[in-house]
Amino acid sequence: MNGKIKHYQREALKTRLASADPFEVTQMLMEGALESMKIAKINVEMKDLENKSKFIAKATTIIDTLRLSLDHGAGGEISENLSSLYIYMAERLLEASIENDATIINEVIELFSGIKGAWDQISESDRNSAYTQMQNKTAIGE
Repeated sequence: MNGKIKHYQREALKTRLASADPFEVTQMLMEGALESMKIAKINVEMKDLENKSKFIAKATTIIDTLRLSLDHGAGGEISENLSSLYIYMAERLLEASIENDATIINEVIELFSGIKGAWDQISESDRNSAYTQMQNKTAIGE
């Protein structure tokens, strides 16, 4: 039964991704990172080191993906600061994994939740404007 549920969840995610704009994809990545960190924290507390490592790796991969997707040309100082924060969070998750420390994971969850909270506050008109600018840059070939 568990396999069928996981299959359904994967298919639902594929469907959601297929119709998502870049803002929504970023939101989904952020949700995935937070969920992975929360599961990793539970696994640390339960001393399930294999699953802890798996979920910390998943969260770190998502954080690195978000960092690498930053547009430093458009984002300027904000994207530089965000990049540094993402690097810090990935390093802290590595420390948490090595030390089996749920407190460190919690620190990263709080930091990341702040970023996600700010992201979630972006208005639809601002999202549409940014998306249009991005499409125009791509069409022009910048």
